[in-house]
Amino acid sequence: MNALVAGLVFGAVIVIAAPGADVVSAQEASTTLTPAALAEIAQVEAEIDRIEAQSLERLAAPPDNQVQQIELLGKLMLYDKHLSVNRNEACAFCHMPETGFTGPVSELNRTTGSYPGSVRTRFSDRKPQSHAYAPLAPVLHYNPGQGDLVGGNFWDMRATGRRLGNPAAEQAQGPPTNPVEMGLPDSACAVYRASQRPYRALFESVWGKQAFAIEWPKDVEQVCDQPGPPSANDPMPVHLNELDRGRAAATFDQMAQSIASYEASAEVTTFTSKFDAMLAGKAQLTPQEQMGYELFRGKAQCNNCHRDGGPGEDPMFTDFTASNIGTPANPRLPYYAEDRPDARGYVANPAGSSFVDRGVGRFLTQTHLLSQPSAVDARWLPLVPDNQGRFRAPTLRNVDKRPYPNFVKAYAHNGYFKSLKSIVHFYNTRDVLPRCQPNDPGEGTACWPAPESTDNMNTKRVGRLGLSDAEEDALVSFMQTLTDGFMSRDQR
Repeated sequence: MNALVAGLVFGAVIVIAAPGADVVSAQEASTTLTPAALAEIAQVEAEIDRIEAQSLERLAAPPDNQVQQIELLGKLMLYDKHLSVNRNEACAFCHMPETGFTGPVSELNRTTGSYPGSVRTRFSDRKPQSHAYAPLAPVLHYNPGQGDLVGGNFWDMRATGRRLGNPAAEQAQGPPTNPVEMGLPDSACAVYRASQRPYRALFESVWGKQAFAIEWPKDVEQVCDQPGPPSANDPMPVHLNELDRGRAAATFDQMAQSIASYEASAEVTTFTSKFDAMLAGKAQLTPQEQMGYELFRGKAQCNNCHRDGGPGEDPMFTDFTASNIGTPANPRLPYYAEDRPDARGYVANPAGSSFVDRGVGRFLTQTHLLSQPSAVDARWLPLVPDNQGRFRAPTLRNVDKRPYPNFVKAYAHNGYFKSLKSIVHFYNTRDVLPRCQPNDPGEGTACWPAPESTDNMNTKRVGRLGLSDAEEDALVSFMQTLTDGFMSRDQR
C-alpha cells in the first residue's frame, strides 16, 4: 500500500502559507491543499466570520433566559477561530449547518476525506462527524444483555460522558488540544483565549466571576501561540498554581457544557425533516421514498443499527452502538504521510502507511490517540478484542444535507465513500463482488478493495443484501427525507 498512499497523498502537493500563522519554513508550508480546496476554505471561513459577527450582535441585548444565554455562549465559542492555536480555525470549520453540521468543503470531502487543523499541514485521521443530535447520545455504558458498549461520542466512543454526564460536552474538549485540529498546547489556553473575547461578560454572568479569576503567567501569550503537543516533561506548559489550575479546568468544563447546550438547541437539533413531518401527519412519502422506508425496515436491515424509533424513543436513526462494516482503507488520507517530523518536530502518525484504525478497540487501549477527553474504565479492558475495528453507528439524520446538488459528501469513519449510493451499494454487495486489483477502474461498482480491518467484521447484516439497483436508489431516496428544514421549527 505504501506506493499507492504516497502517490495519492503527494500528487496534489502545492506550496502555500499557513493562514493566520507566523512565517514558517518551506517544509511547514507544503500541504495537500489544492487551489480548489483553498478557494472553498476561504468561502467557509467567510461564512463562519459572518455567523460569528451576527451572533456577537446579540450580546448587546442577550436573552433573559439562562438556558438561551448558555446556548448563545456555546454558539459564539463554536464559531470562534481564536480558540485555535493560530487563531484561524473555529470548531465550525468541520461542522457547518449547510451540510448538517459536518464537513463543509466539497473538495476535501472528494479528495482527502479528512480536514486540516489550525496548523494547516496537519490533517486528522478521520472525517468529521455531525454534531447535530450528538447531545442526545447516552453516556457510554456496557449493556451485558446486548453484549455491546452503547453511547458516547466520536467515531471511537472516546468521549464517554462519564465525567461530565454528557458525551457531547466531553467531545467538545477534544479538538482544542488535538495537535492535528485546533492545536492548543494546554486546555488552559482555551480558557485564556476565551477570557479575551467579547463574550467574557456573558460567560461570567452565567457561570460566575470566578471563571476567569486566574492569575495568568506573563508568558501565557507566547506559550499559547505554540502548537501542541507540549513536551513530555512539561505536559501543562501554562504554569498555574493549583488553585488557578483548578479554576481553569472548571471553566474549560463550562465552555464544553455551553457548546453541548447549543448543539442540543432547536437551532441545531431540530427534528424538522420530511420524515418528522410524515410522522406528524403533515407530509406523505413518495412511492419511491415509501419503498425505501420499507426496505430500510425490512430486506436491507438498516433499522437494526440505524433505528427509526420505537415506543418512547425519538427516531434517532442510530442505536448508539459500534460496528465494523468492512470499510476499505482510504489511501487519500494525508494522515498516512504524517510519519515524519514536521517543522515543529511533531509526528502525528509514526506507523505511516501501515497505520490501521482500530476504532473503539484503539480507544479502550489508549494507543496513539490524538485527543483523549475521557478516561477509560479499566473494567472495560476485557472488551478490547470484541471492539477492534468497530466504529460508532452515526445518525442518518441530515446524511444527505448539502448546500447544492453536486456538493460531495464523504461517508464512513475515513471518508472512503463519496456518495450515499456508493455506501448503500457497498452494504449490498461487499461480499458478492470480487476484490479490486490495484487501480481497478471498476472500484466501487464492480469490485471492492479489502477491508481496512477484518476484526469483528459485520457479516450478519452487511455484505449480501440482494438488493436491485432500483432498491438501492429507493433507500437513498428515503434517507434524503431525513434532511432537516422541510418544516419550520415552530411547526413542531
